[in-house]
Amino acid sequence: MKLYKIKKSKIDKNGLYANQNIKKGTKIIEYKGKIISVKQSETNPKFDNGKAIYLFNINKKYDLDGDFKFNTARLINHSCEPNCEVFGSGLKIWVYAMKNIKKDEELSYDYGFNYDDDYKAYPCKCGTKNCAGYIVRQGSRWRIKKKRK
Repeated sequence: MKLYKIKKSKIDKNGLYANQNIKKGTKIIEYKGKIISVKQSETNPKFDNGKAIYLFNINKKYDLDGDFKFNTARLINHSCEPNCEVFGSGLKIWVYAMKNIKKDEELSYDYGFNYDDDYKAYPCKCGTKNCAGYIVRQGSRWRIKKKRK
């Protein structure tokens, strides 16, 4: 049985949800795609910030383009209070549970976007208690004036 299922998300259209209780440290799903050079990702208009991008940096030479229907992991949404984290191993990217996850809980991770001039173009809709209001990596959120509830 798969550890996840696709359901309508409160964060953004569809999301992945735990199909059963998942223990901290469990490898949940591989983030699949096509290995491309960093140069390709920097020059191909497919990866401009004006549209959805499913791109992971693997190392100094390669990125992983995950913009394919066979990449179910692309449906995992960003959260300011994530329950998953992403690790690379060789040229593969895996999503792991960073805490115990209950059945039917939405899977999420921190997308790790940098704080830069256009951070306001990426509003966060996670709705968590500590939501920064924008999709900016945890280590840079202190730079953003917190969203008032």
